[in-house]
Amino acid sequence: MTCPVLLIGGLDSSGGAGIARDLLAVHDAGLTTRIAATAVTAQTDRRVLAVNPVSPDLLAAQIEAALEDGVGAVKIGALCNAGLVRTVAARLPDVPVVLDPVLCSSSGHALLESEGIQALLDLLLPRTTVLTPNLPELAALKSALNLDPATEQDDVAGALLDRGCQSVLLKGGHNGHSTYSTDILYQANCSPLSFRSMRYPFDLRGTGCQLASGVAAALADGRSISDAIRAARRSLEKRFQKVGEGCAMASA
Repeated sequence: MTCPVLLIGGLDSSGGAGIARDLLAVHDAGLTTRIAATAVTAQTDRRVLAVNPVSPDLLAAQIEAALEDGVGAVKIGALCNAGLVRTVAARLPDVPVVLDPVLCSSSGHALLESEGIQALLDLLLPRTTVLTPNLPELAALKSALNLDPATEQDDVAGALLDRGCQSVLLKGGHNGHSTYSTDILYQANCSPLSFRSMRYPFDLRGTGCQLASGVAAALADGRSISDAIRAARRSLEKRFQKVGEGCAMASA
């Protein structure tokens, strides 16, 4: 029997992203979950109104309670500050870890300050099985690594691998191509592996959360990193298709 997936991240009051979206993704994969909330937020589909991080002691208690019966993987999202990063890093079990570096909301609200980003690089990256930045997050990590601004994305991914994570899945949703979106998997001593899908003419919130949580669920189920990504992308594609069919019916 597959153990639950521990979801660590923020509670999105709109239900579109964060732990709310993580829960749906893991349950769609047929697994159960445990939850450790890092923050309570007030937000809509358009903007973040308020973010209230929990105390490190409360987060620690949530994680310890979740681990009592064991978990099969951990998915980490918004962490808010360096204290919460350190709390998570000190309590990670020896299971696959998917780290979605949620540095700011889609509306531009900062969700992790600079000290927290450094703590993430120093303490969490060496424990990470799959890091899932989008292009803006990769740029922020490049800056935090003090790399030359002209450094190409392949070399930034290489620098992150050198810091200890097993793999980097660079999400291509922000690549600006009008026809398709390409995610790229980087692993040490391997050629980059591309995953391409058609781009839909509408946006969905929480796709990054869903993808990372789906990968964590598949890893908990014993799949390889590349197979876990394929499974998570298939689930995300089904969601896009369902929403697209709804849009088509509404306009008919």
